Parts: sequence; structure tokens; C-alpha cells
Amino acid sequence: MRPGILIVIAAVVLLLANSVYTVGEHQTAALFRLGAITRTDVTPGLHFKLPFVETVRHFDRRLLTLDAQPERYLTSEKKDVSVDFFVRWRIADVARFYQATGGNEDNALARLNPIVKEALRNEFNQRTLAEVVADVRANLTDVLQAKSNEAAQALGIAVEDVRIKRIELPEDSEVIDSVFRRMREERRRVANELRAQGAEAAERVRADADREANVLLAQAERDAQTLRGEGDARAAVIYSAAYGSDAEFYGFYRSLQAYRESFGNGSDVLVLDRNSEFFRYFGEGARTR
Repeated sequence: MRPGILIVIAAVVLLLANSVYTVGEHQTAALFRLGAITRTDVTPGLHFKLPFVETVRHFDRRLLTLDAQPERYLTSEKKDVSVDFFVRWRIADVARFYQATGGNEDNALARLNPIVKEALRNEFNQRTLAEVVADVRANLTDVLQAKSNEAAQALGIAVEDVRIKRIELPEDSEVIDSVFRRMREERRRVANELRAQGAEAAERVRADADREANVLLAQAERDAQTLRGEGDARAAVIYSAAYGSDAEFYGFYRSLQAYRESFGNGSDVLVLDRNSEFFRYFGEGARTR
């Protein structure tokens, strides 16, 4: 084959190679002509361009992640907190993105990072620590996403999500001591409240027990008095019947009871007339009856 033909074939291949380009499914592309952007809506697939005049720059159109280092912020109470967060973002305007960052993702991250941190700083400075913790899963992330997205539009970036992974108290922060103090005071308050409730319940139980005991004792005393009264009445009936059937024997029996009560312990001394009625059952007269 002649050298001229080979040169022509090589030129054609080189021309075709510089005229055709492809864009992947996860990519978008910008077409440049002599260094100026002429097209930014290049879709995935096979495309043609003017060789040696137009160039192509590919960009990732997937969601990208900014995973920043934890940053320290002050709340409205001037309490120091360490915040760990990440950002989901994508390229929304290829031309603006290229002009702002040169098409370099590292440059984009370096520009986006302070934007998100500034939004975090403003929001944390307006909230107390309790409000930050309460709002972190409610509307705080939505506010951060909206404000970060507004500021990032100048970079051709759309911020899709801002998420706070964790909020911690720095090791050297006085907040930890104050939090522990509040926790101790809260636990002490709860313990005192529980003790007071226990003491109140104990007093109530004791009062109920004393009341029930007094009621039971009163009922027992009432029943005892009733039984004693019935017994005394029954005894009186028996005594009366016995006295009525044999008056002499009843008198003798009552005298024996009086003797037993008077001389039962063996140390009592009575000075009485021997002819007294009390000794009617002693002596010769008693035996003759």
C-alpha cells in the first residue's frame, strides 16, 4: 500500500476519533468551542462534534456527598457543641458550575463547605441547646437545606439534603458539667418526690390500719360488754333461782366466798367481834345449825 493512502486513512481515523464522543448514563457533558461553552444539555449517548474546534467536558450528574469534619458552634445560650453533618448535592447548572469551580469537584466541595457551615452557625446561634436537639429531626434540616441551596445556586449546585449525624458536647466544654449537674438535680428531685409519695402512702396505710384496729377493738369491746352483760344477767337469774330454792344454802355459799376473799392470801388481819354476823358459820353455833 502506498504511503499516501496510509496517511489518508490515518487522517480519516484521527478525524473520526475527534468527531465522535459518548456520554455515560450517570454523566452530563458540556460542549466547548475554542474554550467557550456552547452547549450544556448534552444527554447520555453517542454524539458528534467538530474535530479540533470543539471539545467536550464530562460531569457527574449523580448525587454527590460532602462529608465534612465535625464543627463547633455556639447556641443562643453560648454553649459550645460539636456538630457532625453531611450534605447531598448535585450539579444543577453545568455552565455556572464550570465557571465557579473550573469543573473540579474538589473545588466545589471547598466552596460548598463554608456555605453549609455558615447556615449551621446562624441556625445554632438562634436556638438553645434544647431547641436544637428537639428541632434536629423536625424542621432544622429543612431550614438548613433551603438556606444552603439558596447560597449554592451561584456555584451551579443544588443542595438536596443536609443531615446532622450527631451533636456532641466537646470534652473540654463546661456544658458537660452543667448537664451532669442538671441530671443529678433532676434525679435528686425525682428521688425526693418518690420518697415523699412513699412516706405519704405509708402514713395513709398506718392511719387506715390504726382506724381499722380501733374499729375492731371497739367492736370487740362492745361484743365483750354484751357477753358480760348477758352472762351477768344469766348469773343473776341463776343466783336468784338458787336463793329462792334454798335461802340458807345461798347465804352459806356467799359467806364462804367472803371468807375466801378476806383470808385468801393468809396475811390479812381482821379485828371483829366473835359474835359478829360475819362469823355466823364459825364456832359452836355454826356446827349446831
